[in-house]
Amino acid sequence: MATLQELLEVTDESTSREVVAGGIRIHYNEVGEGDPIICIHGGGPGATAWSNFRGNVQDLALNNRMIMFDMPGWGRSDYPEEALSQEWIGWIGKVINDFMEALNIESADIIGNSMGGQAGLGLAVHYPHRVKHLVMIGSQPTNVVFFQPTPQEALDNIVKFYAGEGPTIEKMDRLAKSLVYDSSRLTPDVIQERFDVATQPLALEQAKMRARQHRIDYYPYLEQNAAPTLLVWGQEDKGGALEVGLLMLKRFQNARLYVISKCGHWAQVEYREEFDRVCLDFFKT
Repeated sequence: MATLQELLEVTDESTSREVVAGGIRIHYNEVGEGDPIICIHGGGPGATAWSNFRGNVQDLALNNRMIMFDMPGWGRSDYPEEALSQEWIGWIGKVINDFMEALNIESADIIGNSMGGQAGLGLAVHYPHRVKHLVMIGSQPTNVVFFQPTPQEALDNIVKFYAGEGPTIEKMDRLAKSLVYDSSRLTPDVIQERFDVATQPLALEQAKMRARQHRIDYYPYLEQNAAPTLLVWGQEDKGGALEVGLLMLKRFQNARLYVISKCGHWAQVEYREEFDRVCLDFFKT
């Protein structure tokens, strides 16, 4: 097992891995030993699993095998053309299933932020034997709840990032600040790092492809999720409506809801210690 000091010293480069799963080249970061925890990033420009979850390594990887999964179309993972003709949540569930098979992982605890939570839901619905527990952070797989802010500020900023005159550092600054409650932690370096990732040639090409992805409202499938599920929500989330969390709490077969006040869309970042503790306790149930 890695020591706390060793975990504090790991880097993106030192934990970077690649595997071909279901014919798709997938990039991921891996650190630690023990029961697997697969962490899946959100869908905003410049998002990667490392950027979303690197701060959680010191807790989640201390006694577990922590795997940070870059979804196809983000980070350094490929995005196949054939994905465009398939419904996204079901398709990404299959991709994760193939990824787990490639890594010889029979089942795992899954943590997904925003769109990453939707990906975890796709796995739980279509490949339930793969999911021990599912944690969804501010994740919104359905639009049937009408009484919510529309458009949500963070989602609106995501849509506008590549539109019009194209990406700018000002757009990234505005987007990142709409994802958190307290923007003081967002240093210029953090904004620049995410902007640089979002504007790489591969990222620009993949963003155009993702815009054509076929998506459906997952409301009819919600009650099929039997995995023990923890819905984590920031009270001030501008990227996922708490009202949707209440709906999923009712529709899922085995769910609980954990709400954090003075918190935005990145609960795992803004309240890292609390988030990690709550998740690890949940995984013991």
